[in-house]
Amino acid sequence: MADLRDTINSQKDPDADGPSRFGFTKPGRDGIPALLVKVLFLGVVIGTAIALTPALVGERSWTFLTGIWLITAVLVATYATGRALPAKYLVPGTLMLALFVVYPIVLTAQTSFTNYGDGTRNDKQTTVDRIVGSSVVRSDDSPQYNLTIATDGDPASGPFTYFLVPQDDPETVFEGTEEGLEEDPGGVTVDNGRVTAVEGYTVLDIRQISAAADALDEIAVPTDSGSFIVRDGTSEAFEGAPTLVYDEDADTITDTTSDTVYTAEQQGDREFFVDEDGQRLSDQSWTANVGTRNYERIFTDSRISSSFFGIFVWTVVFATFSVVGTFLLGLFFAIALNDPRVRGQKVYRALLILPYAIPGFISLLLWSSFYNQDFGLINDITGLNVNWFGGATTAKIAVLLTNLWMGFPYMFLVSTGALQAIPEELKEAATIDGAGGVAGFRRITLPLLLVTVAPLLVATFAFNFNNFGAIFLLTGGGPFTPDNPSAGGTDILISYTYRLAFGAGGVQIGFAAAVSVVLFVVTGLIAALQFRATRSLEDVN
Repeated sequence: MADLRDTINSQKDPDADGPSRFGFTKPGRDGIPALLVKVLFLGVVIGTAIALTPALVGERSWTFLTGIWLITAVLVATYATGRALPAKYLVPGTLMLALFVVYPIVLTAQTSFTNYGDGTRNDKQTTVDRIVGSSVVRSDDSPQYNLTIATDGDPASGPFTYFLVPQDDPETVFEGTEEGLEEDPGGVTVDNGRVTAVEGYTVLDIRQISAAADALDEIAVPTDSGSFIVRDGTSEAFEGAPTLVYDEDADTITDTTSDTVYTAEQQGDREFFVDEDGQRLSDQSWTANVGTRNYERIFTDSRISSSFFGIFVWTVVFATFSVVGTFLLGLFFAIALNDPRVRGQKVYRALLILPYAIPGFISLLLWSSFYNQDFGLINDITGLNVNWFGGATTAKIAVLLTNLWMGFPYMFLVSTGALQAIPEELKEAATIDGAGGVAGFRRITLPLLLVTVAPLLVATFAFNFNNFGAIFLLTGGGPFTPDNPSAGGTDILISYTYRLAFGAGGVQIGFAAAVSVVLFVVTGLIAALQFRATRSLEDVN
């Protein structure tokens, strides 16, 4: 009864510390800073969600809007009370996994079914508006504007905004974009009937306008009356009517001057508006769903499939040697320095991890110069005159040696930690049973070592299977042959497909996404097989 009375009194006491009957934690003096941090954190989360909401609603980004408020609700529900203690540790990791792993994978897979890339970056409606806007012609009574072009981004690529002052009404200012026209924008400085400065924007000069002329020619600012405002030179603009009319129901564009009707037609992996003779109205296209066409291209395009198998074999060899070679070399040094009779262990270990401490891209660029036939360090030291990057075989040897040098310090650290975690009693027992050094290592040390490092070996293989930097920075995928300039002698799958997707043919992001999905599946299958092969290590005690 006394215990029950104490419990009741503690619930009635408003100053008592600890959880109340409603599940909330009453902070004592020491808990006030933590409570302030929690309130500040949740305030920032809710405030950020509120601040982003108007912009997302204006852009009609309902998916992002729903996601942001869903994340906000989860964070508030998790951290606003003292309940669900395990969720406080699980929610951050789960959100990071969803945002930085799951979402990019889903987005990449979604993009792989489209033709998104150079020339198809806009949606269909935006492309139609640009085509129609480019047909604007001036009439005798077209309103004239003094034009100032500004940007809140890169002066070379935009986005661009028109600031317009009517020549017959110099007191009025309009802000025009492809989304529409807005009157009396804030932060504008007007001098002699022309906008000279805009807060938060960079005003383009004549040289910058000329450099961005192609992008500016595609801008047509729609008005409420159905007309468009287009630029006329670098400092003036006019309002006119388009000669092209888009029929959304029929999905056609009609040229009112010639009554020619253009319909949307598939040509290759893009859609264009063409007339009955197949002549294009414009070379502008738009993002469209192409189904499995990108995946079919990977396996049916002779330019790709002819080199695919050989590059795949070299990729497997490169990844396998990188794992096996670095592991064996790192294990050798780890065993040598794990002997207590070796003096200066700390110094040697510090020297051996230096390659791992140097940023990888710096090491690769340095090694690329080391292999220079005339002035390279390797030929100077060895007295050789080898053109390392002149042939496929020597270039592959150079790649493997460089990756061995860069990768063995990591394996050295991992092996050193695993060796020191093996109990000395097991080694002593093996020695008493008559096992020599080699037999003891093979039967006791190595199996216990692999229990620790096997998952890391699988992860290292997956990393090297897609080690784009090692190839791109060292050899650029070369050397290349005249009969096949798209496939280099040291190309692995990721560098080969990068050249196909982002090479001379323009950026093909949809195709690149399809290749990424294929590589993701291949790497996942290989990793799954490797994990299955290492399952026997689970029996090692």
